[in-house]
Amino acid sequence: MPSRSASCACGQLVATTSAEPVRVSVCHCLACQRRTGSVFGVQARFPAAAVTVSGNAKQFVRVGDEGGRATFNFCPHCGSTVYYTIEGDAESMAIPVGAFADPSFPAPGVSVYEERMHAWVGMPRDMQHMA
Repeated sequence: MPSRSASCACGQLVATTSAEPVRVSVCHCLACQRRTGSVFGVQARFPAAAVTVSGNAKQFVRVGDEGGRATFNFCPHCGSTVYYTIEGDAESMAIPVGAFADPSFPAPGVSVYEERMHAWVGMPRDMQHMA
């Protein structure tokens, strides 16, 4: 299995995975837009047992549209989100794809909350689309 490392902008907080992503997705929800400062978030889910974290993190807990809680772990120095967990899914850890800074990272296969997608954004046709 390939080893990949994701880090914050200053390099203090690092998440290293020894597995391929279980799922890579694009999220157009308004919370992801605010969290990333972009028009969507792109994240990869990994088996939690395959991810090791080093460095110090602060946490922010957000309640989603359907009542689930996500715990975002970010660097207290530079503010970059490096990983997050979703309540009820202890087996997985999500890592924002941009934190890998790797243009060869696998492409997303799912696009969610497309009803909130900006009109000028286009997603590939061959992925799964969810309103």
